[in-house]
Amino acid sequence: MPNRRKFGNFAAVLQLHTHIWMKKILRNYKTYALITGAASGMGRIYACRLADMGYNLILVDINENGLKQTAEALSPKANVILITQDLSKEDAADRIFEKTQEASCQVEVLVNNAGVMYCQGIAETSERMLKLIMAVHMTTPLMLCRKYVAGMKERGCGYILNISSLASWMIWPGIGMYGSTKRFVRDYSRELRIECQKTGVSVTNAYFGAVDTPLVPLKDSLRKLARGLTVMISPEKAVDKALRATFRRRKGVMPGLLNKIFKPLCVIMPDCLLGWVYRKAKPYLMKV
Repeated sequence: MPNRRKFGNFAAVLQLHTHIWMKKILRNYKTYALITGAASGMGRIYACRLADMGYNLILVDINENGLKQTAEALSPKANVILITQDLSKEDAADRIFEKTQEASCQVEVLVNNAGVMYCQGIAETSERMLKLIMAVHMTTPLMLCRKYVAGMKERGCGYILNISSLASWMIWPGIGMYGSTKRFVRDYSRELRIECQKTGVSVTNAYFGAVDTPLVPLKDSLRKLARGLTVMISPEKAVDKALRATFRRRKGVMPGLLNKIFKPLCVIMPDCLLGWVYRKAKPYLMKV
């Protein structure tokens, strides 16, 4: 009988060399993953995970210094292109697409990760912030999908990860604009996914609840409590679950059992109760 241990060792070595070989192929053919909001937080984690998978990277953010730090953390794992861009600008997607075309990049993975979060009533929010959150969550991600999907279809392979939210089911005053923009992401992603059937291109939505990043404004004590109750998850766990769903070509992923339980409750809460909660919370909401 053949030695099973030797055979197992051979299989492991073969798998390792195949993985290294695939990484070289991806880089030689300039296959890239494009990540917005990559200067810090979850965007940086997405970049690290995708670099480990063998992808070259296009990192986009308004924070130039943060992008450089992300690139330094990745070296020498991947070839990295940095694009400093304000995603709230009307021509943001055009500029990003032009730069990737100039570099002859084949974008196989698009992660629309960049986001804005604040807690404030619509009438009290500045016009600048209302326009900003709509551009960053809605206009620019949609236009990036529009620009890169054609090439993905032509090559017969592509993965899009859009970040929606548990809040897309929550008509909650104070985070109403956040939830409304994330609902738009949820809906157009489903439409795009249907349109891309049988083309080799998939569209996945991540419906995160609270993720332990600076984007969520909580005191350390409340943050620790939320983590303990699993209401809030670590950014690493959120990224890993989102990428796993993306490469399995799943329609969506919502990490956290409590989030799944809470989702139907969000829908049925009456306006009078939500109004009472908003009036009680209003003095503590931030001004933007």
